[in-house]
Amino acid sequence: MAFLLSPGQRVVAAGLAAALAAGWPSRLGHETWSPPPPPTELYVERTGPAVEQLTAYEKEGRTAEAALIRKIADRPVATWFADSDTTRVGRVMVAARGFIPVLTLYYIPHRDCASHSAGGAATGAAYSAWIDAVAAALTGHRAIVILEPDAAAQSLQGCLSTTQRAERYRLLTRAITTLTANRGLTVYLDGGNPAWIADAATMARALRKAGVARARGFALNVANFETTSANIRYGARLSQRLGGAHFVIDTSRNGNGPARKSSGDRHWCNPPGRALGNPPTLKTGRDLVDAYLWIKRPGESDGACGRGAPPAGRWWPAYARELASGA
Repeated sequence: MAFLLSPGQRVVAAGLAAALAAGWPSRLGHETWSPPPPPTELYVERTGPAVEQLTAYEKEGRTAEAALIRKIADRPVATWFADSDTTRVGRVMVAARGFIPVLTLYYIPHRDCASHSAGGAATGAAYSAWIDAVAAALTGHRAIVILEPDAAAQSLQGCLSTTQRAERYRLLTRAITTLTANRGLTVYLDGGNPAWIADAATMARALRKAGVARARGFALNVANFETTSANIRYGARLSQRLGGAHFVIDTSRNGNGPARKSSGDRHWCNPPGRALGNPPTLKTGRDLVDAYLWIKRPGESDGACGRGAPPAGRWWPAYARELASGA
């Protein structure tokens, strides 16, 4: 049954909803009402490349391929924000209402050291303004935020000047401070992976300079293939050096572990023979590991690095099927 409210009643109803959302108890008659509990389940997209591919395969009667893509389409994956457009943030939060979305912010200046995912904000000031806009759009919402994949680890690789490296640490610290002002956001600063900056003490120093102490902790294995167990061991060593910081692990493509190391980027850029890893969950059974997440979106390319791969971030059905068939 639908109830029509007068303008005055709508104002009262709106005020009540706001009070409940703010966590204020409200007494109506003889009953005390409490706000609804916060969301506890990760958000699964209802649109996107995997969902669209699944629909297309089902319409074409390609049931075997559809079954493979469903392994991706039915799972929660991160939404990436990697350009100047921040209007999508609000739309994602509306779509994710009642669930916890995972948001990856990837717009730091000098991004990816001019490699396949080069780009980012033109200046530090532009980046800070972008972070401010994202934070404003997230006001009143709950989300997991993965902050700047590769940014801290690449600061150790020599691709930034001394001035650029210092600026990066300042920008990351400011971003964490701005985002964590919203108590509904759980922020993890990217911390590389076990096979990249193998010395945990070195990686921990970079994370401290980048302000990780203000975040919940750090994220490991984003867009990479190192095993879950290797990441847990590495994360524990980092955590010891970071005051017991918690961490999350990207398990989207680590089901078969990493490819054999070889020359160039073939070790990490769309390597063959990989598989989907642990399904996303907020219950890992590990004290320090807050979640297994699919931060890298399975089926989206790492870059145009051979085998007909499209540019970084583009949907690649063949690779999606390969990952799903290996799981």
